[in-house]
Amino acid sequence: MLRALHGIVGRFMYAENFYIALYDEATDALRFIYLVDTADPVVRDANEFIPMSVMDRGLTWYLIRDRKPLRGTLQDIRKQVSGPTRDIGMDCHDWLGVPVVVGERVRGVLVVQSYVERPRYTLADQALLGYVGSHILNAVDRKLAQEEMERRVVERTQALTLEIQERQRSVRIQETLFRIAELSHTATNLDEFYAAIHGIVGELLDARNFYIAVLSEDDGALRFPYFVDQAGANETDRPLGNGLSEHVLRSGRAWLIDRGDAATMAELESLVARGELAPLGPEPEAWLGVPLMLGERALGLLAVQSYTPGVGYTERDRELLTFISYQIANGLERQRAAAALKDAYNDLEKRVAERTVELSQQIRVREQVEQRLQHEVLHDPLTGLPNRACLRRRLVHALRLRDADPEFRFAVLFIDLDRFKVINDSVGHLIGDALLKEVAQRFSRCVRKDRDMVARLGGDEFAIVMEFEDADDPLRLAQRIIDSLKEPVRVQGKELFTGASVGVALSCHRYKEAEDLLRDADIAMYRAKSGGRHRFELFDEDLHAQALSLLEVEGDLRRGLNRGEFVPYFQPIVRLSDGGTVGYEALMRWNHPLRGVLAPAAFLHVAEASGTMETLDWQLFERVLATIPRLLDPGQYINLNFSPRHFRSPDLDRRFLELLARRGIAPGQVRIEVTEGVLLENPEQIGHVFKRLLAGGVLIALDDFGTGYSSLSYLHRFDLHTVKIDRSFVHDLDSGEESASAAVVKAILALSRARHLEVVAEGIETEPQRRALLALGCGLGQGYLFARPASAEALVSAREQANAPPSSRVCNA
Repeated sequence: MLRALHGIVGRFMYAENFYIALYDEATDALRFIYLVDTADPVVRDANEFIPMSVMDRGLTWYLIRDRKPLRGTLQDIRKQVSGPTRDIGMDCHDWLGVPVVVGERVRGVLVVQSYVERPRYTLADQALLGYVGSHILNAVDRKLAQEEMERRVVERTQALTLEIQERQRSVRIQETLFRIAELSHTATNLDEFYAAIHGIVGELLDARNFYIAVLSEDDGALRFPYFVDQAGANETDRPLGNGLSEHVLRSGRAWLIDRGDAATMAELESLVARGELAPLGPEPEAWLGVPLMLGERALGLLAVQSYTPGVGYTERDRELLTFISYQIANGLERQRAAAALKDAYNDLEKRVAERTVELSQQIRVREQVEQRLQHEVLHDPLTGLPNRACLRRRLVHALRLRDADPEFRFAVLFIDLDRFKVINDSVGHLIGDALLKEVAQRFSRCVRKDRDMVARLGGDEFAIVMEFEDADDPLRLAQRIIDSLKEPVRVQGKELFTGASVGVALSCHRYKEAEDLLRDADIAMYRAKSGGRHRFELFDEDLHAQALSLLEVEGDLRRGLNRGEFVPYFQPIVRLSDGGTVGYEALMRWNHPLRGVLAPAAFLHVAEASGTMETLDWQLFERVLATIPRLLDPGQYINLNFSPRHFRSPDLDRRFLELLARRGIAPGQVRIEVTEGVLLENPEQIGHVFKRLLAGGVLIALDDFGTGYSSLSYLHRFDLHTVKIDRSFVHDLDSGEESASAAVVKAILALSRARHLEVVAEGIETEPQRRALLALGCGLGQGYLFARPASAEALVSAREQANAPPSSRVCNA
């Protein structure tokens, strides 16, 4: 990238010798991220920070300290700096350097120089290098941010890979434990048990040489009931001595011996020298022994060994074998107990009773573990509520009951928290999780524990399955759910306010699958949310028909997009004093081949849900810009509406300005309108986009002002040119009396004047409203009083008709 930037600079001036250095104010150091010099052999590491003290009194040092460009020969530059200079590097014929200043901070320098006789760098070269400096810095910042993000992604991927491997290992260990536990109950004798254990251990590590040793009943001898060796060797029972096996039993801990490990060999030699360990016989390359512990007592041990160079065991093998050894010890004890029962018939009843108690306890523990695992599978770990899988089971069961008993009735309530994303993004996920826990408890208190189920589906979505007799019971429950969130939720000293939108679906013969009930309850919930939130909606046949119609509209919409059926309509923005048009707001209309011209309310929600909204908007922008030459008079402009989805793209400003340039439209002829919802999603990124649009000559208007969450703060935080007073305030100005709306409008106008903002009143429909706004000091407006939205052709035709000579107008009539 830096070489490409060098090439760009070289196209405008002599730049064979060129470097870029970034300045870190915190460490007072420079980093030469790019350096090309045809004469000076100096080499700079792009990742090395060089203290400014090393560069003291050099030309680069003065660029940073004096914060002004330097140009000319070294003799010329010595006259331009604030103090004496120190020569760093080779003497040159000509030198030009500019500091890159962002705000009040110097972020770096750009320098070009020549060692050959050639025309001197000019003031124009200096201006050009200063101009491209900030752009180069932006490019470098973006590239560094991209590389940092890629590095974090790689690190996170590696961490996730290790985590997955660890989880897979845990699953394998868990499966092994279950197999050993099952084996302890199913093996018919000890020989079968030992062989099966050998097979299980062999799946986890190299166990070609494997044996199990157990203590005799009096703990005085060591028996080898199972011994497998590649070389065909065998081991006979022996009194306890100083062998490796006895050492493991005495210490009660696993022991790993590796001939290639100096520390292990030193420990072995020390034990032999002290007489605690007998000299080893045929020496294996590696040996791993693990005691079989039952409580504090060692029953025996199992060991694996390798005679093959390069084949050994690791600490993880030792940990793994130690972990499963407890289960093997339990299994071995069970098998020995069973053998003892067979050998001691006289003590049968007593031992059976004791064993029964022991087994009952173990079974109870195992059942508790299984119940806990099943609970975790079917419940949400955060709130403890049943999860989606558990809810589906309940719905399937309810559908079966309904099929068996036509009188059985139940309902599904689908609940979505209002403004949860805003809360989560503003106060953090930990507080958001605490809010979800409290909400779950409140919902649980609204239902009957024996007949209803509250479940969390994920995120901020919940569902309830309830049985009922009275058809109004589900609606009453929905209202209780909404009322339960009227009181604020207090979390870590904060009061959080949220609400709920509830969709209700009643069981009927049409439903055969649980998913269909959830889907319809979800549809009803979205209708409640779109209807104003904090309310419930019952799914009925109308909603069912709407759902089917939605699919049909989506298909028509995609076809209409391909056929170019979406056209712009324009509503004039006028001076309230004389009705003169100062601009237009572009509004989308669908020229449907069967249903005629449709307003946005008929299709925008479908476009948003189907992901085609942005494509529709950009197609409309193209058409609007194409009409500007014939629609606008000098000094007029057109407002374009941008939805929040557009601002998720960080290069929105670049794309839009390129579109204007491609169409040959002056940026001053176009303004963009945004709602307060746009400013909520990512204020920092949106602020940068606004600044770049404003730098490109495009002005910003805030639509529906006064209806959002923190409108006044937006006027100070963002680079706005215009605010549009929401129609809800204009509507109440009809009475002529001093109303709350008039006070709000007056306050908006006062604040706008203080911020030097242009104000446009929306939704003006009556003459009293126009006069009231003029009296309050509002100069611009739009609404049906002046004109309804119309096509560009209709507006141009009407203007030509108005400007035609009187005789011509009569003739045309």
